[in-house]
Formats: sequence, C-alpha cells, structure tokens
Amino acid sequence: MFSPAIAFVDLETTGTAARGDRITEIGIVRAAEGEFLDEWSTLVNPECSIPEDIRALTGITNEMVREAPTFSEIRREVFERLDGHVFVAHNARFDYGFLKHEFRRCEMKFTADVLCTVRLSRRMYPEASGHGLDALIARHGLQDAVAPDGAARTGRHSALGDARAIWRFVQMLYRERDPAEVEAVVKRLLRIPSLPPQLAPDALENLPEGPGVYRFYGVNDLPIYIGKSKNLRERVRSHFSSDYQSANDVRISSEIRRIEVEETAGELGALLREARLVKELLPLHNHRLRRKLNACFIRIPDLRSAPEIVKTKDIDWNAREAGAEALFGPFATRAHVKAMLENLAGEHGLCWRQLGWEKRGGPCFARQVKKCRGACLGEETPEQHNLRLITVLAPYRLADWPFPGRVAVREHHCEGRMDEVHVFERWSHLGTARSEEELGDLAAARAQIDFDPDVYSILRTYMARHARSIRPIEAPARYDEAA
Repeated sequence: MFSPAIAFVDLETTGTAARGDRITEIGIVRAAEGEFLDEWSTLVNPECSIPEDIRALTGITNEMVREAPTFSEIRREVFERLDGHVFVAHNARFDYGFLKHEFRRCEMKFTADVLCTVRLSRRMYPEASGHGLDALIARHGLQDAVAPDGAARTGRHSALGDARAIWRFVQMLYRERDPAEVEAVVKRLLRIPSLPPQLAPDALENLPEGPGVYRFYGVNDLPIYIGKSKNLRERVRSHFSSDYQSANDVRISSEIRRIEVEETAGELGALLREARLVKELLPLHNHRLRRKLNACFIRIPDLRSAPEIVKTKDIDWNAREAGAEALFGPFATRAHVKAMLENLAGEHGLCWRQLGWEKRGGPCFARQVKKCRGACLGEETPEQHNLRLITVLAPYRLADWPFPGRVAVREHHCEGRMDEVHVFERWSHLGTARSEEELGDLAAARAQIDFDPDVYSILRTYMARHARSIRPIEAPARYDEAA
C-alpha cells in the first residue's frame, strides 16, 4: 500500500466551521504496509452545547459527552497516533482543519500529508454518480464496516464506524484495481515530492499551510524564483513532484539550494507581496511579473490625432484626478499594443494611416485589402474614425478610482496568527500594516502614487469578488495638512 504508516480518521463535531465549532468524537484506524494495526475512538467534551440538528444526525447528546475528556486532555494521545502517518479522511479538508484548530488551541503544531477519499473515489470511478460516504458504502458493499459490533458507537455517523468504512474502501481498491494504478493516483493526489539531491533533506519540513510567498535560492543570495500560494506547504512541495513538473520546475530543481517562506494574513497579501518582490529582486525564473518598466498605455490626444503609446513611467500619476483624460491599458509592451490594434483594425475597419502607421498618400494598406472604411481617402472623417476607435477600445479603458480617497482591506490569517491591513489609493498599494500604529501611519502619511499594472489587476479582481470588505479611510489631520 502507498505508505508504511496510514491513519484513517473521522470526526464528529458540533458544526461545520472549524474556527468556531468543536470536536465531539474521534475515530482512528491505523494500518501499515496494507495490514491493520489498531483502532481507537473516544467521545470528546466539546465544552459547549451540541445543536439539536447535530444531535439528531450523529446520535451524540450533551449527556454523553459531559463526562468525556476534553481535547486538551487527550491531545498528546491523538498526536502520537497521527504523527508520521498519512492522514486519510473522507472530505479530508474538514477533518484535518478541525484537528489543526484543536491542536492550535492547545498551542501544538500539527501537519500531515493528507489524502481525501472523496477525491480518490472521483479519480478511480469518474463515471459514478456520487462520492459521498453513503454512496461509497452502498456502491462497494461496505455496510458491514459500519454495522454495530457490540462497541458503544460503530455505526454510520460514528467516528470509528466511518473511519472503518474508508479503510475498507481503500482495501477494496487494492483488491479490485491494479495496485500500480491506485499508487499512481494516490501519488498524484498527495503530490509526493522528490527532493533534488543538493537540497537539505529537511527543506520541506515544517512548511506552513497558510498563505504567503516563497523564495527559491541558488548558490548566491539572490532568489532564482519567487512564488505565492494560499497554501505554502502544498505549493512548494508541488514544484518537486515529478507528476506536476513544468519545464521551469525542472530548471529550478537543478539550481535550487535553499528555500525561504514568508507568511501573509491572506491571499491578497500574498499576491501583493509577490508582485513587489519580483520587481525588486528580479529573480531569474520569473518572467510574467517583471513587466512594470515596459508597461504602457494608449492615449488619444484629440479626435483628429493618431493614438499615442505612453509608458507607465512617463505618466504623472500624482496629477491624475477624477475626470482625467482616458487611458487604455495597461499593456505589457509596445509590441502588445501594436498586435492588439492590428486585430482591432482588421475587425472594425480602422485605417492604418489614421492609426499613425503609414505616412504616404493614397489608400493605406488596410484599404487596399478592403479592411479600411476609407479614412485615408476622406470617406470617413478623422473624428468619426477616432470615435469608433474609442468605442472599440472601451473594454481596455483604465478604470476610474471608485473611492473619494484611500481605502483599506483587512485580512485575517486562516489560523489566527496575524491580521494585515492593505492600504490603497488610486490603484496604488501604499503599504501593508500589521498593527494599528502602522495603519495610522499609512493612513496619515502623504504618499507618492506609483501605478503598478499588476497591483491594478490584482485589486480589480479582488474588488469584483469582495467589494463589501473594502473600507474607506477617513483622512486624518496629518494627511489633510500634508495634502
């Protein structure tokens, strides 16, 4: 079987939110080399009342758990039973998340390689109509695994009964399917890493499972690659999984010597930090985010003139207020602008001479191939042409800043370790605060607006999804005076 040490785990809880709800029962079945080792279960005092609907579902009442041990009292036994084992559960993110929060309340750190049998079932039986535990039990005849056997709680919706069911499901897979096929699917789901020989053996240990950025270093102090993720542990390990390697991963694996990680409170903070670090440090194997210096916009000076291409660095962003002239972009390079305009010209009959690409008289090249509406021959005025150009460029128009001043976005770390507040003004990221004092300084200080096309894209995407989480900042006295 895929690991010498496996723990099949199921929990019953007071609800579905790991941060606020608590565990009421734990069941663990352990196996090694495909053979059963032992099983263990216990009721847990959640130190709160169990909701009525949960009592009806699980059969666990407040009276049953009143004299049961709290998680704090059994934390060491649970940890010893799980430590060093692959953590297998049905809808594993739920069970794993609850256990991590319970350990965190006891100031203990717990991480494991996690395999979800829902995902395993979907990979092995893609044609099946359902992959919930009831569906698996019915489809594969696992009813006897959860049948009461004289123990206090071993039926369906008991922790031990359900842990037995997923153990039996995995056993069945190895009997009915080619073991090599099962191993390959499990390996892909676990993303088991193969460390390059020059990397320290413990390089991937103790990686955090929250959001942040990571840096890969070669032989010197400049990073060769910078990345970000909502789950640093999963993302860093995926670079060294042979099933998921890209050509870039292969090059990185041959050069990497050490890894550094930096946690952030949330995904937005990770995106912003990655964008800034890549531009500051210019790592060798990052290409997409190294585009700020060449980024540019289209501007149309007036309705008679040809469009102009202006670089981001040549625009006075501090002078741009509400109602400023329209800019279209940002685009990565002038070549990207030219390619985009050529496509639009062909689709909408735009004139190459009016676009500024030809100076000679007579019909432009597009007119000669019947793709120009005749601005080069006076059949369309420059004003008419440029109004059509502005219309087709509308989807690319730089959005107006939709707030009267600065705004803040607060993010809470998924494990409660930190809060961060990101401050923005006119699409510029002014900074990130991790304390109220830092936030006050950011809110009050006069700042230089520095437009970054990546920050613009990040913030626009975030605003579309989380508009309600953005809060205007009242301008403090110091900011008013400085302005």
